[in-house]
Amino acid sequence: MILNRKVLLAVASLPMMLVATACAPSSEPTTTTGNGGGQNVVATGEKVTISGAGATFPAPLFQRWFDAYNRQVNPNIQVSYQSIGSGAGLEQYINKTVDFGASEAPITDSADRLKSFKAKHNYDPIQIPMTGGFLSFSYNLPGVKDQELRLSRTTYCGIVTGKINKWTDPAIAADNPGLKIPDLPITFAHRSDGSGTTFVFTNHIKTVCPDWTSGAGTSVQWPVGVGGQGNEGVAATIQQNPGAIGYLSYAYAALNKIDSALIQNKAGTFIAPSPEAAGKALLDEPVPDNFALLVPDPAGKDSYPIVGLAWVMIYRQYEDDAKWQAMRKVFEWSLGPEGRKLSEELLYVPIPEPLVERIKKEFDTVNAK
Repeated sequence: MILNRKVLLAVASLPMMLVATACAPSSEPTTTTGNGGGQNVVATGEKVTISGAGATFPAPLFQRWFDAYNRQVNPNIQVSYQSIGSGAGLEQYINKTVDFGASEAPITDSADRLKSFKAKHNYDPIQIPMTGGFLSFSYNLPGVKDQELRLSRTTYCGIVTGKINKWTDPAIAADNPGLKIPDLPITFAHRSDGSGTTFVFTNHIKTVCPDWTSGAGTSVQWPVGVGGQGNEGVAATIQQNPGAIGYLSYAYAALNKIDSALIQNKAGTFIAPSPEAAGKALLDEPVPDNFALLVPDPAGKDSYPIVGLAWVMIYRQYEDDAKWQAMRKVFEWSLGPEGRKLSEELLYVPIPEPLVERIKKEFDTVNAK
């Protein structure tokens, strides 16, 4: 599927963190009120509070989805999401301290976490892709504007392994003939916490960089660089240090107005980060039965090379049917036309309709009392 869309950048006023709120259930009559935008807000029965935790990468989109659903669809359904990183979110999901977890790394990719989950719950987890996204090499280089910097695969592999440590390195000059780059040391910014963003990034780096020895995972032993907590921490590190470069969810880079490089893909094309280029990389790939699609190095000429999905992890059994039905409605709305519109505005890749139909069938397998 090739996505041809007008992308609307509407992230300037978006909060970075999602704050958990508590709302005590109370019995209320069904009401219908106008929301000022021509759409009815329908309050149905008891208030339901849903809790989730995990990946920072989809957090801006989750914030918009959950807030919009509460304001525009049903004010009695309130979703609280803690943006704490994929690793911590998966642990809370395994321990059932939340109603759902979220991660950029499928739980089925971790033998230890999958074993822990099955030992506690005696069934397989359900992981549902909610959105696609892409990671940028984002930088702070005085005098070098957004998407002026070009990085070949050889060059960015050298940066992440520490073999290239100055911006005056000949490899960078060869990638950028005529571009005046300041004489600064390179500070590589990476995640310090367990992170699905790191999983997506290192899965790509492991595939394309022959000298990379740290493998792929939510946490790795970095050969070089400075760590930051969450996408927020990496963004702050880049902003505060001239000469810094690091990997970010592009939504965070755009939100913080951090410049991003064009990077070379497998076909040899230098590609700017965009939902269209990420969509070409992700959405033409066959999705396995457990939805654990990984595309570490897409081959398309116009495909952006560092892409991944973000999944929510739900349980096969819920003790509260009202909570599960409310959660299902929120997720299906988020995957539907209104949610897709918000995905596009915030520079994420919407899930295609055929895959949404598969997801709805997966929801049918959940049991609730």
